[in-house]
Amino acid sequence: MSVADAHSGGMKTMNDLNKIFLVGRLGTDPVQRDTRNGIAVVNFPLATTRRSRKSDDEAESGSADVTQWHKIVVWGKEAENCARYLKKGEAVLVEGNVRSHRYEGKDGQSRTAFEVHAENVRFLSGHRKGILAVAATEDSASDSEALRASG
Repeated sequence: MSVADAHSGGMKTMNDLNKIFLVGRLGTDPVQRDTRNGIAVVNFPLATTRRSRKSDDEAESGSADVTQWHKIVVWGKEAENCARYLKKGEAVLVEGNVRSHRYEGKDGQSRTAFEVHAENVRFLSGHRKGILAVAATEDSASDSEALRASG
């Protein structure tokens, strides 16, 4: 059965999935800004490095590190915690989805940029792990205060 047949109702199809998990290190300190509505947004570059075997036609034997850079965007309370606690070089696990947008470059050419919009950022650097508990406590304390104020 072809993909077209599956989409026309001949077969049950899977739901689409846009999910990415990255473990890497921050390339710069996170940069925070706020939207007009006061929602925090943080951006930072994330480097992921993998070991790659060199091709047979290369003179050197062995392997080389290949680094890929990702643009990370974090929103809301998660963004505030990233801006407050993360620094350049620290390790994180980012869970999110990939989004793209088109723009016109300085040369007038249409380009596409890809970003990872984080749903969850886990701090992995050893000396920062304890901050997760502090950040979670601050979040639940502010949530409790908001509930008391509204009730």
